[in-house]
Amino acid sequence: MAASSTIVCFGEMLIDFVPDTSGVSLAESQGFLKAPGGAPANVACSISRLGGSAAFIGKVGKDEFGFMLADILKKNGVNAEGVLFDEHARTALAFVTLKKDGEREFMFYRNPSADMLLKESELKMDLIKKAKIFHYGSISLITEPCRSAHMAAMKAAKEAGVLLSYDPNVRLPLWPSAEAARQGIKSIWNEADFIKVSDDEVEFLTQKRSDDEEAIKSLWHDGLKLLVVTDGEKGCRYYTKASRSFNGKVSGYSVKAIDTTGAGDSFVGSLLVSMAKDTSIFTDEAKLKQALAFSNACGAICTTKKGAIPALPSVSEAQALMSGST
Repeated sequence: MAASSTIVCFGEMLIDFVPDTSGVSLAESQGFLKAPGGAPANVACSISRLGGSAAFIGKVGKDEFGFMLADILKKNGVNAEGVLFDEHARTALAFVTLKKDGEREFMFYRNPSADMLLKESELKMDLIKKAKIFHYGSISLITEPCRSAHMAAMKAAKEAGVLLSYDPNVRLPLWPSAEAARQGIKSIWNEADFIKVSDDEVEFLTQKRSDDEEAIKSLWHDGLKLLVVTDGEKGCRYYTKASRSFNGKVSGYSVKAIDTTGAGDSFVGSLLVSMAKDTSIFTDEAKLKQALAFSNACGAICTTKKGAIPALPSVSEAQALMSGST
């Protein structure tokens, strides 16, 4: 694939420790499965699994877990040139409990972790400027020096004409307060060309119900090409340029969910692959609906297995679910 079709994902990569039994609290869990995680890294692996070209930029600790994560990126076909190893800080850890319905609770170990210590001077700017799409979350905005590195990367990408993709991935325990999270997440809102938010995130950011059209309108900005709201197993809603041209819903797929970890990342990775292949999905509603149905299928399949990266689907698995032949 030409360098121009590469999707560069920026941010954190960490280890998720997931209870080996579903539906127990962290305290009740007898054992934990070690799973690679971190939303931007999950998205990069999702892209690669679906045949797209992905690169990851971020920092891990110069420790066993950091080496393991860099290795996982490479094994999944992700360009890991932009991965750095910090001599002094550890790779971040997250203990993730899966409640009875497969939903998650988080407990993080980051004080500070390597990903927070990425400096602007360490960025692989040539990789960023050559990308077709630059994708990021909001966790990299929480602390310096990573925040400045994030802002510089975004600015360089925008100036080079790269599409900016933003999935805020709200993780409240990592922010000093809910208000700080809201402000931090919204501080870069108007830069993005594409934004994906979950229904819960719409409620958190707007402090209105997620089915309130006014809430959605308040999240729109004039530079946006596409805003997607994911509604879990119900599917997703889409809003395009000025929302007067076209917006609508695409239904989800019914599966037996055992772990929702990575489902949103699988959805985003899949949509970015469609976008990198053909940017006319921003203006062609039929193509967009097709791409979103495929993304819904990818998100659904991801919930049927534990962990994020191990559960990411292939194109044939997603197509099988779409054609009802699973």
